[in-house]
Amino acid sequence: MAQRAFNLPNMLTYARIVAVPLVVLCFFLEGTLKSSDFARWSALVIFIAASVTDYLDGYLARAWKQTSNIGRMLDPIADKLLVATCLLLLAADTDHRGGIAGWSLWAAIIILCREILVSGLREYLAALKVSVPVTQLAKWKTAIQMVAIAFLLAGPAGDKVFPLTTQVGLVLLWIAALVTLYTGYDYFRAGLKHIMDE
Repeated sequence: MAQRAFNLPNMLTYARIVAVPLVVLCFFLEGTLKSSDFARWSALVIFIAASVTDYLDGYLARAWKQTSNIGRMLDPIADKLLVATCLLLLAADTDHRGGIAGWSLWAAIIILCREILVSGLREYLAALKVSVPVTQLAKWKTAIQMVAIAFLLAGPAGDKVFPLTTQVGLVLLWIAALVTLYTGYDYFRAGLKHIMDE
């Protein structure tokens, strides 16, 4: 049991969870919520590294036949912690214009609400011993979401290198939100069949 808990795929998942407070720390380097260029680039590097582990842990677990219950449990939790934390930080950072503010907040709210609803649905269905597989579109949604957050983390610092960095991030965030609505409905429809049967 201990050997499975500390295999490489699970260690990568743990690293992704540890990355969450590190990203937060980048935004609080000066003691208050302030995103200097250095803080933005640092947060981006940590976020990209964490996103890469999201692909690697699942791939290695399957390739090396090291799948485990703790890995299956923590992997989606780590993803949701990372995404939710970054979205909240970007929404809270009001020093810079053009980030997640105004109408863009709705895209973040849609994404967060869907994650909570699907998690609740999965937990309920797990009690019924029903598994809802992850669709290919849901995987694309996650990829778009991660790229959007990466652009938004770079934000004003990235705009100095590529002037449309923030705008590209916001467009991708809305695309992710729309795909999120569809995949969330898809999961709910699949789960509803089992709920009605009960």
